[in-house]
Amino acid sequence: MSVNKVILVGRLGKDPEVRFTAGGLGICSFSLATDRKYTNKQGEKVEETEWHRCVTFGKLSEICGQYLHKGSLIYAEGRLQTRDWQDKDGNKRWTTEILVEQMKMLGGKGERPAASGASSGDDPFDRVPDMPSDDDIPF
Repeated sequence: MSVNKVILVGRLGKDPEVRFTAGGLGICSFSLATDRKYTNKQGEKVEETEWHRCVTFGKLSEICGQYLHKGSLIYAEGRLQTRDWQDKDGNKRWTTEILVEQMKMLGGKGERPAASGASSGDDPFDRVPDMPSDDDIPF
């Protein structure tokens, strides 16, 4: 048995790019930044950022293109895929991407798209807590 599952919570590095195949299938790609904060052996606070290439297909790609933007905080769940190709000079190239199958928009009121409706005061986005740093986790 094997498992290929990726779960990320991070922010988009730039606006998503949506394109369509000749058959009309939507493809959306975006970069997602995750960070890790810790204290090194010298007692200095360190923050590392990891960038992930993400791709969505079909209806999810259209939703991502419509509602996400640079800085959006999202939960993304999917699987890893590595693909290779030859560039125009004949060199073999490869990339590893996250094929996102589920996505949830997170964040506060200021990050929610205007199309989501009027503010009612009972907004679940108001209750999303900050993610704890490694220093905050007791194990």
